Amino acid sequence: MIPINKKGEKVKKVLFVFMILFMTTGIWGCQKTGESNDSLKQIGDSKSNVETQNAKNLAPDFTLKLTDGKDIKLSDHKGKIVIIDFWATWCPPCRRGIPDLVEIQKKYQEDVLIIGISLDTETKPDVVPFIKQYKINYPVAFGNMEVVAAFGNVEAIPTSFIVDQLGQIVDKHIGLVDKSVYINKINELLKKS
Repeated sequence: MIPINKKGEKVKKVLFVFMILFMTTGIWGCQKTGESNDSLKQIGDSKSNVETQNAKNLAPDFTLKLTDGKDIKLSDHKGKIVIIDFWATWCPPCRRGIPDLVEIQKKYQEDVLIIGISLDTETKPDVVPFIKQYKINYPVAFGNMEVVAAFGNVEAIPTSFIVDQLGQIVDKHIGLVDKSVYINKINELLKKS
C-alpha cells in the first residue's frame, strides 16, 4: 500500500509529464500523425503545378485547386505580401490561429493575401463546412505532396511562410504564431515598399 502523500506526489508527477507533453504539442503544432501516420503522404489526390525557384530565396510557385474548384497561382499575387498557412481541420493549434489570420486578412486586405493550404485527407469533406464555421475570408486550397515538398517538406502544422511583394520567402514559422509576429513583419515589409 502506498501512503497518501507518496501517492499524491506520483499523481502530481504524472500530471506534470502530461502537461509538458500537451504544451509541447500546442507550441510545436500538429505532427504528421494527427490524422493518420501517412496523412501527408496521402495528399497526392490534388493536382498542382509547382515550380521550385532557389535563387534569392524565391517562394516556389504553385497552382492549386481552391475549395470552390477554381485555381490559385502564387505568382499571380506578386506585389502583395502573401502568408501561406499549411493547416488541417483536425489540428487544434491550427484552429486556434485561424481567427488571427481572418482578422489580419480583414485589416490588411489591400496589401496582404493569406492563402490557406489544407492538408486534410481523410477529413477533406470537413474543410468547406469548417471554412463557413470559422468565417474564413481568404482562399483555401487543397495541398498535395508536390507543394509540401517544394516548401521544404512541411512536417508539422501549422507551418506558415511570409512571402514579400517580390515573391521572396522572408519568414517561416512552425507551430502557432502570435498575431503580433505577423503584423510586425507586415508593417516592416510595407515600410520597405
